[in-house]
Amino acid sequence: MKKVLILSGAGLSAESGLKTFRESNGLWEEHDVMEVCSASGFRKNPKKVREFYDERRAQLEKVKPNHAHEMIAKLKAEFKDQIFVITQNVDDLLERAGCKDVIHLHGFLPELYCASCGTHFNIAYKKQESTTCPKCKQPFLRHNIVMFEEPAPQYQTLYEALNQSGLFVCIGTSGYVLPVGHFASMCEHSILNNLDADPALDSCFDKVYTQKASTAIDQIALDIRNYLGGNYV
Repeated sequence: MKKVLILSGAGLSAESGLKTFRESNGLWEEHDVMEVCSASGFRKNPKKVREFYDERRAQLEKVKPNHAHEMIAKLKAEFKDQIFVITQNVDDLLERAGCKDVIHLHGFLPELYCASCGTHFNIAYKKQESTTCPKCKQPFLRHNIVMFEEPAPQYQTLYEALNQSGLFVCIGTSGYVLPVGHFASMCEHSILNNLDADPALDSCFDKVYTQKASTAIDQIALDIRNYLGGNYV
């Protein structure tokens, strides 16, 4: 059975109004990333990190899925087990667009996590008001986000999906965090969609759409349908 892996990054959700870290006036310009996004920063000042993620949840509540989120959800519903939907994003916009079985590589912003018992629970867009786990009562409750200096357990799932997929579709990621150019070489066919051209990265892919995700997604959807239908060119 032919399978497709759709991997998305910050560019997918930027059109919905979510700030990315690397864009001009992005989060890295407003914050010291190692203070708010690293395990050592969390140990040093947990209150500052909690407030940072409280702000991110408040921002997330104000935005909506865009056309690219909605089309990915439609493709997943149409082809189910033939499409893996994996994202580097921690937002819930794919889920709010109706997408099922989304794999979040770096965690999920609406959730809190107990480092003691492993419990996850959803607080939606609320502030984190307690550091005590409601299940085990231990004081190790935190945001369910993979921080710098921590392992990302879902990476194993990503590589398993790559090994099963004949078409790799990469949407809205620069390749700074993940070696997406290498991922393209692991699959028979590959498609890249980014807003800006990057000759080094672009050369790793069979097809490149240099435009907004919401603009490119209809052609990407056609490519996916053609691939799964045996008519990919």
